[in-house]
Amino acid sequence: MKTSVIGFPRVGELRELKFATEKYWRGDISEKELRDTAKDIRKKNWSIQQEKGIDFISSNDFSFYDNLLDTAYAFNIVPKRYKELGLSDIDTYFAMARGYQGEKGDVKALAMKKWFNTNYHYMVPEFDDGTEVKLAGTKALDEYSEAKALGIQTKTVIAGPFTLLKLTRFTGSTKAEDIADRLAESYIELILKLSEAGEEWVQLDEPYLVRDLTEEDIALFEKLYKKILSEKNVKILLQTYFGDVRDIYKKLVSLDFDAVGLDFIEGIKTAELIKEYGFPKDKILFAGLLNGKNIWRNNYKKTLETIFDLKALGINTVLSTSCSLLHVPFTLRNESKLPQKYTEHFAFAEEKLSELLELSSLANAENFAEIAGDSEYTANEKLFKNRPDVVIEKVQNRVSSIKESDYTRLPVFEEREKIQKEVFNLPLFPTTTIGSFPQTQDVKQNRSAFRKGEITLEQYKDFNKKKILSCVREQEEIGLDVIVHGEYERNDMVEYFGEHLEGYLFTEKAWVQSYGTRCVKPPIIWGDVSRREAITLEWSAYAKSCTDKPVKGMLTGPVTILNWSFPREDISVKESTLQIALAIRDEVLDLEANGINIIQIDEAALREKLPLRKSDWYSQYLDWAIPAFRLVHSGVKPETQIHTHMCYSEFTDIIPAIDNMDADVITFEASRSDLLILDSLKANNFKTEVGPGVYDIHSPRVPSEEEIVSALEKMLGKIDKEKLWVNPDCGLKTRGETETKASLVNLVAAAKKLRNK
Repeated sequence: MKTSVIGFPRVGELRELKFATEKYWRGDISEKELRDTAKDIRKKNWSIQQEKGIDFISSNDFSFYDNLLDTAYAFNIVPKRYKELGLSDIDTYFAMARGYQGEKGDVKALAMKKWFNTNYHYMVPEFDDGTEVKLAGTKALDEYSEAKALGIQTKTVIAGPFTLLKLTRFTGSTKAEDIADRLAESYIELILKLSEAGEEWVQLDEPYLVRDLTEEDIALFEKLYKKILSEKNVKILLQTYFGDVRDIYKKLVSLDFDAVGLDFIEGIKTAELIKEYGFPKDKILFAGLLNGKNIWRNNYKKTLETIFDLKALGINTVLSTSCSLLHVPFTLRNESKLPQKYTEHFAFAEEKLSELLELSSLANAENFAEIAGDSEYTANEKLFKNRPDVVIEKVQNRVSSIKESDYTRLPVFEEREKIQKEVFNLPLFPTTTIGSFPQTQDVKQNRSAFRKGEITLEQYKDFNKKKILSCVREQEEIGLDVIVHGEYERNDMVEYFGEHLEGYLFTEKAWVQSYGTRCVKPPIIWGDVSRREAITLEWSAYAKSCTDKPVKGMLTGPVTILNWSFPREDISVKESTLQIALAIRDEVLDLEANGINIIQIDEAALREKLPLRKSDWYSQYLDWAIPAFRLVHSGVKPETQIHTHMCYSEFTDIIPAIDNMDADVITFEASRSDLLILDSLKANNFKTEVGPGVYDIHSPRVPSEEEIVSALEKMLGKIDKEKLWVNPDCGLKTRGETETKASLVNLVAAAKKLRNK
């Protein structure tokens, strides 16, 4: 059986692309040096897949920042404000991704949102009226030719036109349907050029097909592809992932695609659809049977059961990953500290290639009887019978003892709000930050030195306390109303908490791209979770001792900790989340008992695992995710103010559920989406006090005082002045100290100006 990989990690085995790109932004290396690094990464990725025997290797899955941004750029969907800067191609591209502030102008970045149900973020393409859709870039062709010159035949991967149109923001009167024909013609032009260069297969990714589709959506999809397929001169693989295509399955397989890629991991109904409606004999099924989003070894028995079923139906099948391997780390080879009893259960991107190879060989059998004695199969079977240190009885007993009343905080919000207004006596439009301050080089060096044993625990703590004191003094000088300690002890908002919880494992170099050059190292939930010790108390208590202003304790919420970890597959995510919720509840009560009476419990990733179909939102997710958050804070006193924070997702359609979290204050990312969330807050009579971010921290540009005043005035048209907080849209750890201070000075000045009005 042949094998296919939808896409491969692109930041490099050791984050080579991240470091080169950031050097380019600083002016430390040339564009040529950056492109040479990218070329080396692509060569390595293709060579590894070729050596592992993968039949369908992808090209054009590489990106300097984001693949959807690449596609928009390739088809000239570039807003006028970026073109007018007069920058080079690559700098125009980066200006769209991260904004630009310099001698040639001042523009914000495009909006950034979560990529479906993952922790990856994509740039939202934006279409200005007057934009001419045309083939304007050669990236796909260049990378195919680059691989071919190395002796590696690839399939070119391109984000499909339907998904591109559905995720594009149209800012004028033009609609998706208005440019569909021209966009289809541009795809045809690109495919023709690829064909002329020798390409045999083009993979068009259409993950939007797994969402709820309207009749208009289906008509748009059909319009695009009837045109593209009528003039195709290569084989076309229509690739889907992150779910099933129940709304369009029959139409999809009736169109003239040469192959269709379906997800069998998250596609709840995929197997059922094939069984009920069949699969055409003249098409190839690319079966997504290896999980591209988790790091556990594949269960060969379960996968082969599906393969044998497909073979029995006479379906010509290629074994594939369920989605791009972008969402898992590069390789296990760099993990030297984890014992084999753990690592033998894991498969990162490179190891998944070996699994594909082994499964493709096993799949040549007709049934299980033929492979009963196969050493690879029996070794895999053994793994799923041997998971040490997983079940902790006291944890499971505590979860089973949760009462319904444990999910409810009393008194009700309106009564708490009055009490808290009197207790804190904050001014109108109180100012604060989301939590973290810049993680400068000395902070990282201190943490690294402590981990390596080069300094003592006392020296490590002394350094951090000096940083906290300096951070508190700076916030007082700037004039912020609610102070944070800066989070200098934290490597990552999830990994740091996991290090203080039982049931977690940690890697050394298992980095995964989150957006652009931002990479995270998700911890692994190995077994039942409980709090080992106080996690944040020492740092928050010290910050409190340094100031008379309110200090906000900073925690990560249970849903985000779960969603930004690699979760277990042997128990439900609900059960795992409740275990984490009880651990964080213990931390909340410790903070409160030590005088920290403003506590922020971040749920940045609440939206991330929301089912892509609305019909599944509550039954499969919100009915337990929202109560899990309430479980964390339900035991605090009325005068303790609970904050939460959410970023880089679309929240407008779940505002009632967010209000039901029963926090006292919630801060949203809003600056990159032009404050579109405000209308939804007003329409739903949002009761919680709210701080929509007034400027984008993922861009190096400094917002002016006037810009922030303008944003706040817009907010006041939708939010009661007594409920409006003023804050950046996310934590400041990735920013520089100079730009951070300048931005916060303008933020405080804007709030004061509005108070004076």
